[in-house]
This record gives sequence, C-alpha cells and structure tokens, in this order.
Amino acid sequence: MREALRSVICPTCGGPPVADDYFDEQKLRMENARLKEELDRVSSLTSKYLGRPITQLPPAQAALSMSSLDLSVGGLGSPSLDLDLLSGGSSGYPPFHLPMPVSEMERPMMAEMATRAMDELIRMAQAGEHLWVKAGGREVLNVDTYDSVFAKPGAASFRGPDVHVEGSRDSGLVFMSAVGLVDMFMDSSKWTEFFPAIVSKARTVDVLVNGMAGRSESLVLMYEELHVMSPVVPTREFCFLRYCRQIERGLWAIADISVDLQQHDARFGAPPSRSCRLPSGCLIADMADGSSKVTWVEHMEIEDRVPIHLLYRDLILSGAAFGAHRWLAALQRACERCACLVPAGMPHRDIAVAGVTPEGKRSMMKLSQRMVSSFCASLSASQLHRWTTLSGPSDVGVRVTVHRSTDPGQPSGVVLSAATSIWLPVPCDRVFAFVRDEHTRSQWDVLSHGNPVQEVSRIPNGSHPGNCISLLRGLNASQNSMLILQESCTDGTGSLVVYAPIDIPAANVVMSGEDPSAIPLLPSGFTILPDGRPGAPSSSSAGGPLVGSPAAAGSLVTVAFQILVSSLPSSRLNAESVATVNSLISTTVEQIKAALNCASH
Repeated sequence: MREALRSVICPTCGGPPVADDYFDEQKLRMENARLKEELDRVSSLTSKYLGRPITQLPPAQAALSMSSLDLSVGGLGSPSLDLDLLSGGSSGYPPFHLPMPVSEMERPMMAEMATRAMDELIRMAQAGEHLWVKAGGREVLNVDTYDSVFAKPGAASFRGPDVHVEGSRDSGLVFMSAVGLVDMFMDSSKWTEFFPAIVSKARTVDVLVNGMAGRSESLVLMYEELHVMSPVVPTREFCFLRYCRQIERGLWAIADISVDLQQHDARFGAPPSRSCRLPSGCLIADMADGSSKVTWVEHMEIEDRVPIHLLYRDLILSGAAFGAHRWLAALQRACERCACLVPAGMPHRDIAVAGVTPEGKRSMMKLSQRMVSSFCASLSASQLHRWTTLSGPSDVGVRVTVHRSTDPGQPSGVVLSAATSIWLPVPCDRVFAFVRDEHTRSQWDVLSHGNPVQEVSRIPNGSHPGNCISLLRGLNASQNSMLILQESCTDGTGSLVVYAPIDIPAANVVMSGEDPSAIPLLPSGFTILPDGRPGAPSSSSAGGPLVGSPAAAGSLVTVAFQILVSSLPSSRLNAESVATVNSLISTTVEQIKAALNCASH
C-alpha cells in the first residue's frame, strides 16, 4: 500500500504525491509520543520515591479508553496501540449483551402482547387511504389517524419532542414460496443472511412457543441491531417478539412487537437512541407460480439522544433508511439471488478450466455471500463496536477501529478497519456503475498502480446486469498470483460493491465446487445510498436533471478498507499502519471525486 501511494499523482493538479511528507510527520508524532511516555514513566518513578506527584506535562493519553483506539489530535498518539481496549476478549468483534430468557410468569403476558400485535398488523396491512397517505410515490403512515384508530391509553401524550415516528407500507412479488419466507423470518441466522445491509446482528433469545408443522403459531423472542453501514450512524437496537400465524391456506402473517428487556452494559452508558418497534411485519400470500406476494408494514418510534449526523439526516428522518420500501427491495434482491443458485446450465469462463460446474457456481456464490456479510458487519457502529476519528477528506473524517481475528473465514491476526462517508452530487446508479466496472477500476484503485483490470469470470445472480459475482485480474506483473473476488449488487434503495483479494489456487478450489468455508477473506468496498433529499430522484434517467442542478440526485457513499496489520493476534498496532490506511482512503476518495467531475465537493 505504501509503495502504491508513493506513485500516486494528484488527479487535479498532476503534482507529486504528498505521502512521504505525511509519513515524516507521523514519524515525528511517534517520536514525540515515545518521549512523552518516557517522561510519564520517569515522573511516575520520581513521585513514588518523593511521595508526592511532580509537575509534568499533560499525559500522552496513554490510558486507552474502551471506546477508542486513542489516536491523539491530528491522527496518531502512541507508537503502538494496545488492543486490549476491545471489550470482547481476544477474538473477533466484541460480543453484545442479550437480554435474559423469558420467565414462566412473563410468558402468558407476552403471548397476549403478540396476539394483539398480530391483530393490529393485519388491520394495518389491509387498511385503506384513511390510514396511509402517498408521499413521494410511497405509502406513509398518517400518525394522527393511527393514534385515533388504534388508541392506546397515554401513548400519544407521552411522545417527547425528540421522538419521531416512522411508519411505512409496501407490497410486491417475491421469488420464494410463502413457506420458505416464513422459515427465513423465524430463523435469526437466515434473517441476518438475507438482510446483511440492514441487519448487522440478530439472535434468538428464547423460543416461547414452538408452534405446529410449518411454524404456524410459533412465538420467539429475538434481538437485533439495524444499521445503514456507515460509521457515523449508530445502530438501532431492538428486543422484540416475533409471532407467526397461518391465517388460511396459502396466507401467512409475521408480526413483530418490541419488549423492553434489553439490559445495556453500564460501561458504555445509554445508547444513542431509544428504538421501539410498534406492531410491524408482513402478510405473505402464496402465488400459483411458486412466488409470493408480500405486504410489508414497518412502524417504529425513535428517540435520538444524540443528533443525527447531517450527512444522513434527510435519509433517516424521511423514514427511507429503515422503511418498508427498503426492506421489501432487499428481500426481493435476496430471493432473486437465491433463485440463481438453481443450476441453469449456463457456462462461464474460468481461469483454469473451460467452464464452471453448477457445484462451482454454488461454491463461488457461498464464498461471495460470506464476503458481503463480513463486509457489512464490519461497518456496524454499535455500542460495542466503536470508531475513532482521524482527520480526513470530509467533515466525517476517516474512522478507524481494530479487532483481533481468529475466525477461520478471515486471516488470523490484527485487523484494522477504516471507513469514511461522503456526499457526491451524482446519482447512485452512476456511482455504482463507475466503482463496479473493471474498465474504470484503475481510476480509483490505488493498489492497481494505474494498470488495467481484466474480468476473467462472471456469475450473474440477478436480472440487473450489475448484480453479479466476478473474478478480476490486475494486469500487473507483481500481482500475477492474486485475483480479486468482487460482488456488486443493487436495488431501488441502494447498492454495494464488495471485493477481496484471493489467490489463484484458492479460486480454483472454489470453482471446482469444493467447500469454501476455510478460505480467508478480508473484504473492502463501497456502500451507495440515496441522500434522501426531498424532491431528488434516487437514480438518473434519460432526460433527467443534470448533475449539479438543484433537483439532481445525490449519493451517500461509504468507502471502507480492511487490512491485516499483523498475523500475530498478540501483536500491537503501530501508527504507521494507521497512517497508511488513512492515506489510502483519502487518496481513493479524491480519485473518485476527480473521475466523477465533482472534486470541488
């Protein structure tokens, strides 16, 4: 990475790179931090023998907090950063604290609560225009009507000034049977796998009722964290009941309702928002062709205890970030991907053999699914997965976090994650097309050294041409042994481009249909969301507004990298690694802005 950054030319002025000066500055900061640490040590010894503290300079922030890497002002604080700051022990991301299982005394009360939520959900899903109003082409809850129709003693009067209601409804066809969808909804692992871009974590806390064959009348207590895949937007935490009922032959309902059982870890204080899911869920109707019609209702009350970051304020307050439209679009996309696993006999080119077998296709899709899920989880901004801010290319700055990885699906050792979020005055589909296209990759990928990139294999996994898995090869003599595994996916609410290096022997193992679970991947990539500004379309179209005009759509783009700092889990993070990844993200952002003609933003 450092070698690549030294050869970068400024896209705006064509001048030489500034990386060397940057690293010289960091070396001075490291030396300064070392001297301060030595002063602290000597001062400590002196005070011990004198029996009183002596006057000294402010401490070098050597005490590491639970919530940060403790990188001091300007970027770097100490030459090595202790990874024991992470609260989860020695491996992976810190664990989150689940509520206790439900006691026998509470079960009847919870069953009654779930039954009431189911009744309300069905009424809301089938209600007409008096309850739902059209806004921007989508159905939004009329809160005043809701409060009068579903009157609950004191509910409306106790909404504080910082509480906002998000209510939305959407419906559409999904390429999966109702029974298959019900099974996914009631399984927390499958739930997370289907919605990695929305659900960062999910667990089944307790099974209150097992239900009958086909899961009808099943009742479970679940915990989940929802995110928008940006380090600047805190996750929303929910502990909720999920109740499944078969209403009639071919018609199912899934109802969710929050329960207040979550016990927050006192070390981290109160969460940045209080999230309450009011009766929400789905009606799922079997269709004759094996697909399903899904009507999705999402209804939340959110109390933000800290201000929403200005970059994401419009998107979140509009309800689009976690609204029914986004959930349904993600479900349709996931089901379309699953349908592509069915062998279709489509030959694909491979680097080693003439074609890809159905087994090889399935193995590649499984590996890529794990890569995407890992990438999405790495961008969570939860109470137990906190980021430290460095200086960077935008108001957001570059955010970094670190963890020890012992997961067989990742390289073992110390992993540094870095990300930043930016606004671009460019429609989402144009940004997506640019970063996923191998022909334009050399314009932003610093590690390609400006060399072209060739696609050597492609597996489509959706009707949109951008929904595919690719193996890419950099036409660079020094990288002949490595390929890039990339998955790009898009729907009406946002896009992802995720990639990770993979060596040729591992790629051939996957293409032959063998189990890919032991292949280590460390993904990086991009998330692209509409900015949510009123009146702006989410994508460009022929004859649409010109970029830069007041009505043009903008994009919220998060750029994220993960690097293996050391293969030894017991090692310490050095400041040069942080400086390298900081410079890598900043350079990538500037290259993207220059290529999309928005360098001034």
